[in-house]
Amino acid sequence: MKYRNLGGSGLKVSEISLGSWLTYGKSVEDNIAEKTIHKAYELGINFFDSANVYERGEGERVMASALKSYPRESYVITTKAFWPMGEGPNDRGLSRKHIKEQVNASLKRMNLDYVDIFYCHRYDTETPVNETLRAIDDLIREGKILYAGVSEWSAAQIEEAMRVADKFLLDRIVVNQPQYNMFHRYIEKEVIPVSEKYGVGQVVFSPLAQGVLTGKYKGNKIPENSRASNGSINQFIQGFLNEDVLKKVEQLEGVAKELDTSLPSLALAWTLRQPNVASALIGASKPSQVEENVKAIDIKLSDEVIQKIEGILE
Repeated sequence: MKYRNLGGSGLKVSEISLGSWLTYGKSVEDNIAEKTIHKAYELGINFFDSANVYERGEGERVMASALKSYPRESYVITTKAFWPMGEGPNDRGLSRKHIKEQVNASLKRMNLDYVDIFYCHRYDTETPVNETLRAIDDLIREGKILYAGVSEWSAAQIEEAMRVADKFLLDRIVVNQPQYNMFHRYIEKEVIPVSEKYGVGQVVFSPLAQGVLTGKYKGNKIPENSRASNGSINQFIQGFLNEDVLKKVEQLEGVAKELDTSLPSLALAWTLRQPNVASALIGASKPSQVEENVKAIDIKLSDEVIQKIEGILE
């Protein structure tokens, strides 16, 4: 495994990380999830991602339970808050009340004293950024959080957070978690430049475009037990299942074959070509998928190959 610093911080995270969104505590049985997490750890992955809203805490529980046999200092584990966790008016958002209550609830579910990273799962237009950052800063002072992060914040929102943190001498955010893959590249225009300016790294989710960049949906066929076949999940993948995208996937698979590698490895290596990307966050439902995905760290894409990929994507 190879490791990168998370933004401008001293924290080193594995280039491939493992998440629990749409998998653990939901579509993957606990014993398979545990085996998958153990395989990831054995392969050198030290970065494990979850959130309170993933199956109302079940994703957190399964992931933390699988990691409990390892020394706490040997892995980095995350959680998040923003999305509704109840029916009450204060059961959502980024208010001081909701953040503190959700961090405490997450720690209890995971049986941990602290999480390494806490993410603001989206930007909250109804709560002052100052209130949000000060609540996180307090939790950092209490030792319950080590680093602050955000997810899917715009360049302007990240910049606002930096100004507020500096004005009130609060801990700065060090990481943003956006969606990023060959077919979803909005962060390249503004988010990455602003993040580089302020020392914020990207931990990107859906680097394989919800599985489309594995090649398993060629011919617009939906295999059994795939994400697209799951009625509660396929809303996240439908945007990728069109003729134009699938045609490009076939061409990209040709590039992968020329390099004697797999399409998923090519897609992950392409994501990791970005210096501002600290880690590519995968969602694996079985150990063999982790084994395949970690191969990407040894692939170096030449300028010629990158240009060929750009020609296909354009």
